[in-house]
Amino acid sequence: MSGGSWIWSASLRFMFMVPFLLVIVMRRKKLKQLFDVMKESPGTWLLWSIVGFGLFYGPICFATVYSPGWLVAGTWQFTIIAGSLLAPFFVETVQSANGPILMRGKIPAKGLLFSLIILVGIGLMQWEQAEQLSLKELWLGIFPVVVAAFAYPLGNRKMMSFVNGRLDVFQRVLGMTLASMPLWILLSIYGLMTVGPPSMNQTVQSLIVAISSGVIATVLFFMATDMVKDSMQKLASVEATQSMEVLFALAGEMVFLSIAFPSLLSWTGIFLVIVGMILHSYASRGDIKLISKEKVSQM
Repeated sequence: MSGGSWIWSASLRFMFMVPFLLVIVMRRKKLKQLFDVMKESPGTWLLWSIVGFGLFYGPICFATVYSPGWLVAGTWQFTIIAGSLLAPFFVETVQSANGPILMRGKIPAKGLLFSLIILVGIGLMQWEQAEQLSLKELWLGIFPVVVAAFAYPLGNRKMMSFVNGRLDVFQRVLGMTLASMPLWILLSIYGLMTVGPPSMNQTVQSLIVAISSGVIATVLFFMATDMVKDSMQKLASVEATQSMEVLFALAGEMVFLSIAFPSLLSWTGIFLVIVGMILHSYASRGDIKLISKEKVSQM
């Protein structure tokens, strides 16, 4: 609403995250351990941090230049399906009669079905408004977000696999933020040469986003994915919780921007999103029970 270049919205968020995460990790006396792990393979950290953070937030901020926030938030929900489609690229731990074994991940059929229900609901929520946009707005507002939808879970999962439980979530988020910093520095230099420095208003707002979304939300989300990293089904369920942001975005627009009350079609979409979320949680709960029964039978 206040304007400002997408370049500064993207880069300032991660720059402001560094001091807060540094203080947290230093107070926990785990900074040296983080640097020791990062030294093992700096190229891995650089690659997947730029994918997970850079190709996630940069394209999203770019898309907001050409499309309204509701369309970006709605399109971002493609990450629910993207996370499920990435399963074959990872190895998960499966309990068997002979103990835990490593197997190539499979696309969770039930999780994918429930994700599609959520996406149908989101599509209904956005259908009426999307008809008012030009082809350019749709293309430049959707394609970058689809790239981000794959990049975020891919970078997160790759770093979880590499770290393999040696770092806690605060260390991992700080490490990925530091490793992605070359991209944000280059982007900032480009911003200074093209659009000039950010305004004080944009700087303050970016600081608020860095604390609320960058530090608090990212740490909580990464903590949840760490807890279920060995199960593609439960990972899909955790990633599906991001669909709720569309409901919060809708509520925020109604309160602060005075948009029209949703139509019956939009409310149908909201209902489908909630149903899809419940089914995702139920499927994950069933998966947990199944694993527990297998462990009991082994005993």
